[in-house]
Amino acid sequence: MQNDTTENYIKALYYLDLKNTDISITDLGKELQVSKPSANAMVKRLASMGVLKYQKYKPLKLTQKGREQAISMIRKHRLCEMFLNRIMGFGWEEVHEIAEEMEHISQEHFFDRMDELLGFPSEDPHGSPIPDKNGQVIKKNYRLLSEIGVGESVTLRALRNSSADFIAYLNKKNLSLGLCVKVEGVEAFDKSLHVSFSKKETLTLSHQVCNRLLVE
Repeated sequence: MQNDTTENYIKALYYLDLKNTDISITDLGKELQVSKPSANAMVKRLASMGVLKYQKYKPLKLTQKGREQAISMIRKHRLCEMFLNRIMGFGWEEVHEIAEEMEHISQEHFFDRMDELLGFPSEDPHGSPIPDKNGQVIKKNYRLLSEIGVGESVTLRALRNSSADFIAYLNKKNLSLGLCVKVEGVEAFDKSLHVSFSKKETLTLSHQVCNRLLVE
């Protein structure tokens, strides 16, 4: 039987794999902020459970079983975030930490019922896709705000980085998903954008911020 720590390792391996196919034990330890010996011990345990392929001095690889478990956890997490936001009224900056605890509930029918109550949403409050019960994901071809040209109008749809600090910044600037913005200008020096929205209010966004906002 898996515990919360084991599941967190599986999910971390999945996310690392999305960034880089060659995952080392050192990478895993840094991702979870644990010592290399601790990560090494867990890697061996995961291999014995059949969720990870492990060979000494070789990159770590999730098995199909491991990938399925990771995607299931991501589904649970994102459903919880949407439930907390839409049904319970938590802000999109509050839901992640609570969902981190809720995702470890083992009863699948609990999440199936949650999914049904929410109307089978395809995205969480941060615009990230929610896998369905079969692990399928509807991927959207969003663009980065930093790629949008002067004069174009787009709608904010998702975040590439949903950290609490970043969401707090967006809240302070009155930026939220679903908001339509128009690019009024771009600074040649640092590529920051001048955008307008909501009654012609104008705002300057750094290139770093624009690289974290997905639009269509």
